[in-house]
Amino acid sequence: MSTFLDASDDDVAVIEAALGRSLAGRCAVVVRRLDGRPVVIENEPHLKDGTPMPTLYWLLDPAIKDDVSRLESEGGVHQYEEELGLENIARAHDAYSNRRRAATVRLDAVQPTGGVGGTRVGIKCLHAHLAHYLVHHDDPVGALVATKIDLPELAVQEVRP
Repeated sequence: MSTFLDASDDDVAVIEAALGRSLAGRCAVVVRRLDGRPVVIENEPHLKDGTPMPTLYWLLDPAIKDDVSRLESEGGVHQYEEELGLENIARAHDAYSNRRRAATVRLDAVQPTGGVGGTRVGIKCLHAHLAHYLVHHDDPVGALVATKIDLPELAVQEVRP
Protein backbone atom coordinates (compact mmCIF):
# COMPACT_ATOMS: atom_id res chain seq x y z
CA MET A 1 0.00 0.00 0.00
CA SER A 2 1.15 3.51 -0.75
CA THR A 3 1.64 6.17 1.90
CA PHE A 4 0.91 9.85 1.72
CA LEU A 5 2.70 12.64 3.59
CA ASP A 6 0.45 15.30 5.09
CA ALA A 7 1.15 19.03 5.07
CA SER A 8 2.05 20.52 8.45
CA ASP A 9 -0.61 22.50 10.32
CA ASP A 10 1.24 25.72 9.39
CA ASP A 11 1.29 24.73 5.71
CA VAL A 12 -2.40 23.83 5.79
CA ALA A 13 -3.20 27.32 7.12
CA VAL A 14 -1.20 28.94 4.28
CA ILE A 15 -2.74 26.64 1.66
CA GLU A 16 -6.30 27.23 2.85
CA ALA A 17 -5.72 31.00 2.91
CA ALA A 18 -4.42 30.85 -0.68
CA LEU A 19 -7.37 28.72 -1.80
CA GLY A 20 -9.91 30.75 0.16
CA ARG A 21 -11.52 27.57 1.53
CA SER A 22 -10.90 24.52 3.66
CA LEU A 23 -9.09 21.61 2.11
CA ALA A 24 -11.35 18.83 0.86
CA GLY A 25 -8.49 16.32 0.87
CA ARG A 26 -4.99 15.68 2.09
CA CYS A 27 -1.96 17.34 0.54
CA ALA A 28 1.75 17.91 1.06
CA VAL A 29 3.99 20.79 0.02
CA VAL A 30 6.48 19.49 -2.56
CA VAL A 31 7.99 22.71 -3.93
CA ARG A 32 8.76 25.86 -1.94
CA ARG A 33 10.30 29.24 -2.46
CA LEU A 34 13.66 29.46 -0.70
CA ASP A 35 11.96 31.44 2.10
CA GLY A 36 9.70 28.44 2.75
CA ARG A 37 6.46 29.63 1.13
CA PRO A 38 4.57 26.80 -0.64
CA VAL A 39 4.70 26.85 -4.45
CA VAL A 40 3.36 23.41 -5.43
CA ILE A 41 1.29 20.97 -3.39
CA GLU A 42 0.79 17.30 -4.08
CA ASN A 43 -2.82 16.24 -3.56
CA GLU A 44 -3.81 12.80 -2.41
CA PRO A 45 -5.64 11.23 -5.38
CA HIS A 46 -8.93 11.14 -3.43
CA LEU A 47 -10.76 13.76 -1.44
CA LYS A 48 -11.76 12.91 2.14
CA ASP A 49 -15.17 11.70 0.91
CA GLY A 50 -13.58 9.33 -1.65
CA THR A 51 -14.19 11.55 -4.69
CA PRO A 52 -11.36 11.12 -7.23
CA MET A 53 -8.95 14.10 -7.41
CA PRO A 54 -7.32 14.09 -10.87
CA THR A 55 -4.97 17.02 -10.15
CA LEU A 56 -1.98 15.52 -8.36
CA TYR A 57 0.20 18.66 -8.46
CA TRP A 58 -1.36 22.06 -7.80
CA LEU A 59 0.40 25.38 -8.42
CA LEU A 60 -0.27 27.50 -5.33
CA ASP A 61 2.13 30.48 -5.53
CA PRO A 62 0.02 33.57 -6.40
CA ALA A 63 2.70 35.43 -8.38
CA ILE A 64 3.62 32.40 -10.48
CA LYS A 65 -0.09 31.59 -11.00
CA ASP A 66 -0.66 35.13 -12.28
CA ASP A 67 2.22 34.84 -14.75
CA VAL A 68 0.90 31.50 -16.05
CA SER A 69 -2.65 32.88 -16.29
CA ARG A 70 -1.28 35.66 -18.48
CA LEU A 71 0.26 33.06 -20.82
CA GLU A 72 -3.06 31.20 -20.98
CA SER A 73 -4.96 34.41 -21.75
CA GLU A 74 -2.50 35.09 -24.60
CA GLY A 75 -3.37 31.74 -26.22
CA GLY A 76 -0.55 29.69 -24.72
CA VAL A 77 -2.57 26.47 -24.47
CA HIS A 78 -3.22 26.22 -28.21
CA GLN A 79 0.16 27.65 -29.19
CA TYR A 80 2.13 25.20 -27.02
CA GLU A 81 -0.01 22.28 -28.16
CA GLU A 82 0.92 23.03 -31.78
CA GLU A 83 4.56 23.73 -30.93
CA LEU A 84 5.14 20.56 -28.89
CA GLY A 85 2.84 18.08 -30.62
CA LEU A 86 0.36 15.71 -29.05
CA GLU A 87 2.83 12.79 -28.85
CA ASN A 88 5.25 14.71 -26.58
CA ILE A 89 2.38 15.92 -24.44
CA ALA A 90 1.00 12.37 -24.19
CA ARG A 91 4.25 11.19 -22.55
CA ALA A 92 3.78 13.81 -19.83
CA HIS A 93 0.19 12.63 -19.30
CA ASP A 94 1.37 9.02 -18.94
CA ALA A 95 4.09 9.92 -16.42
CA TYR A 96 1.61 12.01 -14.41
CA SER A 97 -0.98 9.23 -14.37
CA ASN A 98 1.64 6.73 -13.19
CA ARG A 99 2.75 9.07 -10.39
CA ARG A 100 -0.85 9.60 -9.30
CA ARG A 101 -1.36 5.82 -9.21
CA ALA A 102 1.76 5.48 -7.04
CA ALA A 103 0.36 8.09 -4.62
CA THR A 104 -3.03 6.38 -4.33
CA VAL A 105 -3.96 5.26 -0.84
CA ARG A 106 -7.69 4.60 -1.34
CA LEU A 107 -7.91 1.48 -3.45
CA ASP A 108 -11.58 0.97 -2.50
CA ALA A 109 -12.81 4.12 -4.30
CA VAL A 110 -13.34 5.07 -7.94
CA GLN A 111 -9.89 6.00 -9.28
CA PRO A 112 -9.03 9.32 -10.93
CA THR A 113 -8.19 9.02 -14.61
CA GLY A 114 -6.39 10.96 -17.29
CA GLY A 115 -3.05 12.66 -17.21
CA VAL A 116 -2.05 16.17 -16.19
CA GLY A 117 -5.06 17.71 -14.46
CA GLY A 118 -7.24 14.79 -15.61
CA THR A 119 -6.74 15.50 -19.33
CA ARG A 120 -6.29 12.63 -21.74
CA VAL A 121 -5.26 14.50 -24.89
CA GLY A 122 -3.58 17.85 -25.40
CA ILE A 123 -3.30 20.64 -22.86
CA LYS A 124 -6.02 21.64 -20.43
CA CYS A 125 -4.13 23.85 -17.98
CA LEU A 126 -0.66 25.38 -18.14
CA HIS A 127 -0.65 25.73 -14.34
CA ALA A 128 -0.92 21.96 -13.87
CA HIS A 129 1.84 21.29 -16.40
CA LEU A 130 4.17 23.79 -14.75
CA ALA A 131 3.50 22.27 -11.32
CA HIS A 132 4.32 18.81 -12.72
CA TYR A 133 7.50 20.14 -14.33
CA LEU A 134 8.64 21.88 -11.14
CA VAL A 135 8.40 18.60 -9.24
CA HIS A 136 9.76 16.12 -11.81
CA HIS A 137 11.23 18.12 -14.75
CA ASP A 138 9.87 15.77 -17.39
CA ASP A 139 6.91 17.72 -18.69
CA PRO A 140 7.65 19.53 -21.98
CA VAL A 141 4.68 21.88 -21.57
CA GLY A 142 5.79 22.84 -18.07
CA ALA A 143 9.36 23.27 -19.29
CA LEU A 144 8.19 25.64 -22.00
CA VAL A 145 6.05 27.60 -19.55
CA ALA A 146 9.03 27.85 -17.18
CA THR A 147 11.10 29.50 -19.92
CA LYS A 148 8.34 32.06 -20.56
CA ILE A 149 8.02 33.36 -16.99
CA ASP A 150 10.47 34.63 -14.40
CA LEU A 151 10.67 31.76 -11.92
CA PRO A 152 12.28 32.38 -8.54
CA GLU A 153 14.79 29.91 -7.13
CA LEU A 154 12.85 26.99 -5.70
CA ALA A 155 13.42 24.04 -3.39
CA VAL A 156 11.88 20.67 -4.31
CA GLN A 157 10.89 18.34 -1.47
CA GLU A 158 11.26 14.57 -1.74
CA VAL A 159 8.35 13.06 -3.66
CA ARG A 160 7.45 9.67 -5.08
CA PRO A 161 9.24 8.63 -8.29
